[in-house]
Amino acid sequence: MLKLTYLSHSTFMLDDGSHKLIIDPFITGNPTCPIKVEDVKVNFVVLTHAHGDHLGDAFTIAKNNDALVIAVNELANYAAENGCKAHNMHIGGGFNFPFGRLKFTIAHHGSSSPDGRYMGEPAGVVIKMGGKTVYHTGDTGLFLDMKLIGELDKIDIFLVPIGDNFTMGIDDAVKAVEFVNPELTIPMHYNTFPVIPADPNEFKKKVESIGKKCRVMEFGETIEF
Repeated sequence: MLKLTYLSHSTFMLDDGSHKLIIDPFITGNPTCPIKVEDVKVNFVVLTHAHGDHLGDAFTIAKNNDALVIAVNELANYAAENGCKAHNMHIGGGFNFPFGRLKFTIAHHGSSSPDGRYMGEPAGVVIKMGGKTVYHTGDTGLFLDMKLIGELDKIDIFLVPIGDNFTMGIDDAVKAVEFVNPELTIPMHYNTFPVIPADPNEFKKKVESIGKKCRVMEFGETIEF
């Protein structure tokens, strides 16, 4: 069993009944997030990269909950410098955690801290938890190796950006669905700022037109698999 909660932008919480993790916790300053930082109760914080709208409140949440930050090497070191427990990883590497297995994938984007420091490679992440496999792409453009990611692991839930400008837009994201071939796709990273407007229902229709399932989640909504 896996519960997935969408908090808007690229922020998701996963809960298998015994462990809870949050991905890219952008809460403070996020105009579409329905909760406050103090509401977050998790054991793990997973980061795809260090841009402010993904790093967000990670360090505060980690310290409030004595949670472990999981990130690529440079970003994990940065978390440790800021007083957090951290587990260092890198692209292509996987590790077995108490909640299940986590592996970082490539992502075509950038990664620097809010103060401009280089924070290693941006990443996507494949998480096996609660009997399901979730692929959160992070911020990325479309890339052909998404096919390989979908071949190596049968993806149950695919979390993909559609907002354009900084990431894939709708049409590229539909092609990503073709490449990954997931059981269910959920769009993310749209309508948070004026520069990334997108109609998630247009995306949903286009995904369904290629015979795949798509769900547009409300901000704060939880679904169970």
